[in-house]
Amino acid sequence: MPVTDADVERWLREDLGHHDVTNDVPGSTEGRLIAKEAGVAAGLDAAVAVFDYLGCDADAVVSSGDRVEPGDAALRATGDAQSVLRAERVAVNVAGHASGVATKTRRAVDAAREVSDAVEIAATRKTTPGLRGVEKRAVVAGGGDTHRLDLSHMVMVKDNHVAEMGLESAIRHFRERKSFATKLEVEVESPVDATQAADAGADIVLLDNMTPAETKRAVNLLDGAALAEASGSITVEDVPAYAATGVDVISMGSLTHSAPSLDYSFSTSVA
Repeated sequence: MPVTDADVERWLREDLGHHDVTNDVPGSTEGRLIAKEAGVAAGLDAAVAVFDYLGCDADAVVSSGDRVEPGDAALRATGDAQSVLRAERVAVNVAGHASGVATKTRRAVDAAREVSDAVEIAATRKTTPGLRGVEKRAVVAGGGDTHRLDLSHMVMVKDNHVAEMGLESAIRHFRERKSFATKLEVEVESPVDATQAADAGADIVLLDNMTPAETKRAVNLLDGAALAEASGSITVEDVPAYAATGVDVISMGSLTHSAPSLDYSFSTSVA
């Protein structure tokens, strides 16, 4: 899901409004996106796209996934001053948000690696409307897995489905309707339900809101019959305890919905 001109136009229209006097500056200029704190860079492709859309020349100085330290330049842009200044805030916002997601993801991955080299840290669909592509790529930049990008990537049987249809009936219903190439994941809330889901044909069992002890019991009961995914309000601090249970995946909505932006500034000089 690359950033499109339509995305950039929507972002700029939101910021510029109807009559932008603030950026009515003559001449040309050069600017740099500067990290003000340490973190993992992401979203620079989107930031470059904003400058490009307004006719500026822009290039990322670092690659997505690189660590940046305070004072490091992440991007350079040149062009007429009005266009550079108009692009500045949108570019800083999108790069800062994406880099915050990448930085939090890297923290979670590092925490998992303290215990396990195998467990995956994954995002969820708890993304900002209109920014899913930016946020999912930022998760990858931080070393995480995107999980499903949209509803077509995997069938997930959730608690509402089970409440309406029953666990085994819901699994049977969706297995009959999905493609052979599409995985079926089933959300359960107890270790016993995990084995029932696997026996009924789940490819992946999502262990929802279980404690590490309950998660470990579920993993032991599954014994490889299906992939095991832990999810449900798991924080970075919780990751090592869940990684030690033997689950295959730890998914965290907070990677995208609660990551603080990485602090960047944009400084210009007359060319």
